[in-house]
Amino acid sequence: MFARRMVYSLGIACLLALASAHAAPKQVMVHYMPWFVAKPYSGSWGWHWTMNHFNPDTLNGSGERNIASWYYPLIGPYDSADPVVLEYHALLMKLGGIDGVIVDWYGMDNYLDYGLNEQRTAALYPWIAKAGLKFSLCYEDATIQQEVNGGYITSAGALTHAQQTMLFAQTNFFDGPAFLRWSNQPVLLNFGPQYFKMNSQWQSIFSVLDATNQPAFFTEDNRLPVGAGAFDWPPMYLSQTNNGVLASDALESYLLGFQVQGGFWPAFISSAFPRFHDIYAQAGVGVSYGYLDDQSGDTLRATLGRAVTNSSTFVQVVTWNDYGEGTIVEPTVDYGFRDLGIIQDYRRQFLDSTFPYHTNDLTLALRLYNLRRTYAGKSLAAAEMDRAFSNIVSGNLAIANLQLGGLEAGRPVLYNLSSNGNQVQFTIGGYISAAGVQLQTSSSGSFPSNWQTGTTIPATTNTMVITAPVSADASACFFRIQNAGL
Repeated sequence: MFARRMVYSLGIACLLALASAHAAPKQVMVHYMPWFVAKPYSGSWGWHWTMNHFNPDTLNGSGERNIASWYYPLIGPYDSADPVVLEYHALLMKLGGIDGVIVDWYGMDNYLDYGLNEQRTAALYPWIAKAGLKFSLCYEDATIQQEVNGGYITSAGALTHAQQTMLFAQTNFFDGPAFLRWSNQPVLLNFGPQYFKMNSQWQSIFSVLDATNQPAFFTEDNRLPVGAGAFDWPPMYLSQTNNGVLASDALESYLLGFQVQGGFWPAFISSAFPRFHDIYAQAGVGVSYGYLDDQSGDTLRATLGRAVTNSSTFVQVVTWNDYGEGTIVEPTVDYGFRDLGIIQDYRRQFLDSTFPYHTNDLTLALRLYNLRRTYAGKSLAAAEMDRAFSNIVSGNLAIANLQLGGLEAGRPVLYNLSSNGNQVQFTIGGYISAAGVQLQTSSSGSFPSNWQTGTTIPATTNTMVITAPVSADASACFFRIQNAGL
């Protein structure tokens, strides 16, 4: 680990003084990397976990795999195509006060790992939609240069190829109801531009799209005339003049300058980030871009505080899971749920005072993830976990907690109890054995008492809703359930 640290405030006190003021409503998006391949799911370890240097099959004394990062995912190194992981990520974002993802996108070509990344981007999209979140793309046009260099396309055909890429994006992403829009235009970011640097080239690239899909285009740092604006990014190039450490005054100057410049554009995206600590030099794949200290969460608090209170159109959190560069807000062994807790707090403080979720609620996503692993291939449990997912997304956290608790304890639970005087109705959930459950009744509820088994209810993947009559002259009636065969 680098020993370098720095004092870093970026006006924290000033931002906290704005606690009573709320910014204009804006969506908080998170930059997402879809490129991870993990052996337990895909049969091999991808480059982003190994960088051809680290071996995840070896474990340290804590049982952690040896991966290309200073930081360790709370669920361990994962595969970006694994639906259990994608569900976990979508739920964390929903509970964490994030409105959606901006996926780092390399296009659809079967070249290098671009096609693999596209498959994983496509796998993420429905989970984001199921969670009621938004989806956007950040197109890396640097891929064009790589494809030209490798002979996959020619420089003469590069612009036509980019047009085909945009048509693919229109068909597979832009037209979807979950895709992020601004002024009724699909929001498209570009990490650069790095290959097509002329405004006229982008005009030509977008000319093949439908009139309803001309994008709200955002480039890095500077706006092209064809675009709506730009987004900022951790300016690690400024660290090269200060022994590889990004100084607070240099970062403050950069962020302020970008914010002032963005005020003259139709729109701009303000980015927030927790730290920067890449592992490229240690992996032998290049030199380090520099270092930005976490400062016990104050780096994220400062940059996020600026982003949610300035006049930006959107907030971009950089990033969800770039483990190679250390800009991670998803839960890690190192920081737990802290960074998502900061996002929750700032959403409630500056954007939405009614935002109901807190750090403890984030554990629901982890519990569901662990249960998916425990009950893999068990259809009855899977159906109940699907219902728990829906309850979390809908904000019914108390019921989701009961469902997950029953699955964790291996027992059925009762919830959604209602009565109209002549009958009671309730739902049976939690863990249901293949033999079904027994419904028992008693007039006293004491144990052991005169519990009587009324019926055995067959197991089903459907929601088990039970309606039972209640005698008008009975002083009390108790119900309990247990797994059949016990």
